Amino acid sequence: MMFRKCVSVGFIALSALAGCAQPQHLTNLPPSELNRPYTLAGGDRVRIIVFGQDNLSNSYSVDGSGNVSMPLIGVVHAQGRTAPQLADEIAGRLRGGFLRDPKVSAEVEAFRPFFILGEVTTAGQYPFINGMTVETAVAVAGGFGPRAARNSAQITRMINGRLTKSSVSIYQPLLPGDTITITERYF
Repeated sequence: MMFRKCVSVGFIALSALAGCAQPQHLTNLPPSELNRPYTLAGGDRVRIIVFGQDNLSNSYSVDGSGNVSMPLIGVVHAQGRTAPQLADEIAGRLRGGFLRDPKVSAEVEAFRPFFILGEVTTAGQYPFINGMTVETAVAVAGGFGPRAARNSAQITRMINGRLTKSSVSIYQPLLPGDTITITERYF
């Protein structure tokens, strides 16, 4: 009788501990997000070249409203556009009364930063580097904190105009503007 009681208490304790374990099945973000063309947003820096017009060629920041402000044509909406789409828009505006046949190119000079929070040595905002994963983001932030869950993280990402939060492995690729949260482990 006493043995059965001890075994029952043991199973209850194990069940309680199992509920505290890290999830083994992680929900990855849709891979289609990584294969889509990069679209501009606030915080990006774009290099715009208007061939033959050195006074218009420069680096421009995309402001918080998603706009780029250029000489002659003023404010151009960049949010949600690819760099080639932005170049086409600028060329169209320049063609409308300023230049005959403008040739414009645009490329992303610096991506918007990513953010990392939670159980890392130095949480904060950091510059994005192509090819980053959660693991490299943690390394940039000084490594895991002493209580960090080291096998998973949460990513908050803007997908189709909505913020989406997902649990992912530390090998998940990142995109500019992602917010990574390293959670605390229980044991």
